[in-house]
Amino acid sequence: MNIFVGNLPFSATEDQVRDLFAEYGQVDRTNLITDRETGRARGFGFVEMSSGGEQAIEALNNYEMDGRNLNINEARPREDRGNRNSY
Repeated sequence: MNIFVGNLPFSATEDQVRDLFAEYGQVDRTNLITDRETGRARGFGFVEMSSGGEQAIEALNNYEMDGRNLNINEARPREDRGNRNSY
C-alpha cells in the first residue's frame, strides 16, 4: 500500500517517518519529497507498506509531529499532467 503523508515538519527525516509507521506494520520504503532546485523539504512524502497500512492511516491521521498535525491517506496514482512546457 502506498500512503501519502502531508503536512510533515520540514525537519522530519526519512528515518523518523519510517520509525513512526513501523509501529503498525512492515515499511518497505519511505520517500520525502524535496524541492528540485533548493533541495529543501517540501513538507510531504510517501510511505510504502506491505502490511499494516490501513491501521497506520487510521492511527496516524492528525497525529501531531513537531507541532504539525499530519495529513495521512492512501496515495492516489499520479495524474498525467502532459507536457508542461507546451503552449
